[in-house]
Amino acid sequence: MLTERWTTLRPHTLQQAYLTSSARFNVVPAGRRSGKTECAKRKGIMRALRETQWPDSWIIFAAPTHQQAKRIYWTDIKALVPRSLVRRTLEGSLTLQLVNGAEITVLGLDAPERVEGRPINGAVLDEYGNMKPGVWGEHLRPALSDRLGWVDFIGVPEGRNHYYDLYKMAQEDTTGDWAAFTWESADILPASEIESAKRDLDELTFNQEYRASFVSFEGRAYYPFDEAIHTATDLPYDPTDDLIFAFDFNVSPGVCVICQESDVETYVIGEVHIPLNSNTPAVCNKLIADWGEHPGRVLCYGDATGGAAGTAKVSGSDWDLIKNSLRPTFGGRLRMRVDKANPRERVRVNAMNSRLMSAAGTVRLRIDRTKAPNLVKDFEGVRLLSGGAGDIDKKIDPRLTHMTDAIGYYIAKRHPVTAKNTTKIESVW
Repeated sequence: MLTERWTTLRPHTLQQAYLTSSARFNVVPAGRRSGKTECAKRKGIMRALRETQWPDSWIIFAAPTHQQAKRIYWTDIKALVPRSLVRRTLEGSLTLQLVNGAEITVLGLDAPERVEGRPINGAVLDEYGNMKPGVWGEHLRPALSDRLGWVDFIGVPEGRNHYYDLYKMAQEDTTGDWAAFTWESADILPASEIESAKRDLDELTFNQEYRASFVSFEGRAYYPFDEAIHTATDLPYDPTDDLIFAFDFNVSPGVCVICQESDVETYVIGEVHIPLNSNTPAVCNKLIADWGEHPGRVLCYGDATGGAAGTAKVSGSDWDLIKNSLRPTFGGRLRMRVDKANPRERVRVNAMNSRLMSAAGTVRLRIDRTKAPNLVKDFEGVRLLSGGAGDIDKKIDPRLTHMTDAIGYYIAKRHPVTAKNTTKIESVW
């Protein structure tokens, strides 16, 4: 009765062990594109189709956000479940009602209360490392108790966070309730793709994403940075090429990083750094003084929040101020490249580190140390909070983080480490 969507999986011992696991809770941190989600779809669907104990069983497939969950699961679940076994399809709630009374629902856990108030027979939690730590204990676990429901926690590791703790607990469990499975992307993907990923990603990100390692992100945030390798004094400025302004919004300091792109590298050829009592118009005035004669296009990137706690508090959004300040000088050559929301901080740092040096040793960012000395200080000084999850310590030195935040917004948008981190909707003014 299975549909054509049930293609034959490549034989893999650990995948098979997960698929046939009888443990109530399975923790499966595995490499990117290594088949973990496909296995979870099939296992969860088969459990729903075989449900006989409860006439109204509820199986959920969840991701950190509603859109993620819909993109990952909804089309495939409809293709995997035979039509003859579906009583009703509810597109609005992303739910399949099966002829045996079971329901399969796809949902996001950015609002964990979505799973409260009804017994749950089973759940797949995808990208669990990106979910809020309280999703499991505070919201989902109580809903499983009535029917002794099961859960599969799958995803790529995200530092030493709550997913790491759960994985270690599963490894050490002696009750038989918990099981842990992990495998690398190289077990499934072609060797050429693994080598390509090494060229694209920094070492720690590669180990996390493709080797499924729970990397401890501690110490320097931008650990690949080496002044001897990443700085120079003779980086070229091309008046015919795009000039990039990367903004972060602060009062002390007011900052902007100025870049250009070569065929293979990002060049940082200047900065604005106003230590005290700055604002967005002051930063723009300095940009006009230094770069107002640039004849090519000027592309503006930066903090999508628009400095809500800064100049925008009294004068409108910082992005409006930038547009109003720079357009009289640059005219129609000014372009704003601003997303609806910022990438996650860890995504931004990973993109920055991958640009600094890939796992294959390729350097793709250089800084003119005489023209951007404060950015050099930032790369050397920004630290991560202890604990290994990869969050930047914003309090250790309030003078730091702003310059690297600014260029980080640009790099994460222009050179994202994976396709899933790009934002599809871009506002262009």
